[in-house]
Parts: sequence; structure tokens; C-alpha cells
Amino acid sequence: MTDSDLKRLDEAIRDVPDFPKPGILFKDITPVLGDGELFRLAIDAFIETARGAEVTQVVGIDARGFIFGAAMADRLGIGFVPIRKKGKLPWETEGIAYSLEYGEAEIEIHRDAVAPGEKVMLVDDLLATGGTAGAALELLNKLGSEVVCATFLVELDFLEGRKNLPTDVRVESLLNY
Repeated sequence: MTDSDLKRLDEAIRDVPDFPKPGILFKDITPVLGDGELFRLAIDAFIETARGAEVTQVVGIDARGFIFGAAMADRLGIGFVPIRKKGKLPWETEGIAYSLEYGEAEIEIHRDAVAPGEKVMLVDDLLATGGTAGAALELLNKLGSEVVCATFLVELDFLEGRKNLPTDVRVESLLNY
């Protein structure tokens, strides 16, 4: 991934002031998703973050992590595992509650989604406070998987979300703000 490719991705992300509430500057990634070439560049960059690790599953966080994760899994020829909001998965699940900057949330994964020792890669669109990603990593650890890396399209550095993630997990972000 070249600096000019990253610049193109950066320039496509739209700032939306006061969304979802006043005082928030929302980073809208839909222009990247809507442009085939930019979407392909993003997937290429995400895959590069695995750096030759023998990843056997891509795990995506509900919902935009599904978009990137499913495309990555297809490209790599491996499986995709969804981590969803509570009550959305139809099989036996493991769940975890966690705090958000504006309340509580809970996510779940199928108990049989990853095998102990399986090498997985976690993907999502945004690392903000690290609450959701931290909970997802905790679930993957509970199932016994080995997380090769956690990768994000955008990281909001000023929120220091990395501090809320396990230190033994490599964290990669394509764009930092």
C-alpha cells in the first residue's frame, strides 16, 4: 500500500459534523465502499496487515466489519466469522457486556465459530474508545483462538482506544486521525 493509495482513501472519507449527536465529528466511510477501486485498495491494505501470518478465519464486528471482513475472507479463501449485537445469532453463543461512551452494549459470537488455537484476524471500520474491539478480543480469547492482529480502517487517536485493548495483540490502523 503506497502513501498515495492511503491518501486517496483518506480523501474519500467524509466528515459529518454533529452526527450522531452534537459535538461529534463522524468519519463516514461510505464513499470508500461506493467506489470499487477504493474498496479494493482498502481490502488490499487490510490483508497486508496480516503480514504472512497463517490466518484461518477473518472475524468481523457488526456491522461495517462484516463488509470488510467478508471481502477479505473471500480474497484469502478462508472463513468469515461474525460478531453480532446480542440476540442476532441463531445458535449457541458466548456473549460479553461492555461499556460505551454513552451506555452499555453486548456482543455475541457462536460458541463453535473458532476452534482453540485457530489463528484469526479481527477487522472493523473504526477504533474509537476500544470498547467494542476490546470486548470482541475478549470473546475470541475466551474461545481459545489466537488473534494474529486487530485491524481497522480508521483510528481516532485522541480517544486512545488502543489503551483498552490487550497489549499482546498487534493493532493496525490504515488511517489515523
